[in-house]
Amino acid sequence: MEALSVKNVTKRYTNHVALDNVSITIPQKSIYGLLGPNGAGKTTLIRIINQIINRDAGDITLFGEPLNESHVGVIGYLPEERGLYKKLKIGDQLLYLAQLKGMSRAQALEKSKAWLKKFQVTDWWDKKVEDLSKGMAQKVQFISTVMHEPKLIILDEPFSGFDPVNAKLITEEILALRDRGSTIIFSTHRMETVEDLCDDIALINKSKKILEGSKKQVKDQFRSNTFLVEHHGNSFSLDPSRYEIVKQRLIEGDLYGTTLKAQAGIKPNQVIRELIEKTEVSSFQEKLPSMADIFIGLVQGEDEDALRRHLQEV
Repeated sequence: MEALSVKNVTKRYTNHVALDNVSITIPQKSIYGLLGPNGAGKTTLIRIINQIINRDAGDITLFGEPLNESHVGVIGYLPEERGLYKKLKIGDQLLYLAQLKGMSRAQALEKSKAWLKKFQVTDWWDKKVEDLSKGMAQKVQFISTVMHEPKLIILDEPFSGFDPVNAKLITEEILALRDRGSTIIFSTHRMETVEDLCDDIALINKSKKILEGSKKQVKDQFRSNTFLVEHHGNSFSLDPSRYEIVKQRLIEGDLYGTTLKAQAGIKPNQVIRELIEKTEVSSFQEKLPSMADIFIGLVQGEDEDALRRHLQEV
């Protein structure tokens, strides 16, 4: 069953189309990367899902039901623009925000203290937000987003302000939330995080969805059947009707690195079998595109064929 289905959603402002007939499908219990450059329309879509603003056209269903006011309690939203009350104590703030999501005061007290203990910051209870660093305040906002155990969690640039240690801590919690049954929409510009965390992705650019699928499907779409080979000696020949030597470089001594493009349909096992008959192979790997390369190429307007050629040469 789908967690979230967005069909043909459009949002217009006076002189601007923020979303143009956008459709995405988010599987349950997955981490879904919602990607795109600044101004692409991601935040508009997130605000529509959170019912902060209304769509002009299109349909949205959440866990099989048309999106409605009752869904506020099953969504946790961490916005890019942080929204904590600077003068309010952390404990009071967590209790207040949890009760807005439908928790009783007793439940809110139990959950908020448990999360502070998990993050080893129980001494923050009586501190004010204005006394915390950006990263510390971000932890509090993350706790307020997830402690009511929402079925859908929307995280907009959740790692902003975190050092590597705390980024790792939050990463582990995101994965644990997914494993406990939550569906997570993850909006970020950090492509290395997308590589590590996301199961599926969609790319929005200039108000339109231009790509969607699992990470494997997306990478397979831009495979160029290009291989990186390290071998001893720079002289070997393969059938030029089936293979192209893209480039070659000396690594050290008689060890060379060759980038080799095979014709479509030739499998990696075939390539390695032919290579070991011609040269002494030290290492062999298929050259797969990174999410960052795909993102940059598509946002810059390259078509699929041009992007494959570019990825082959990188």
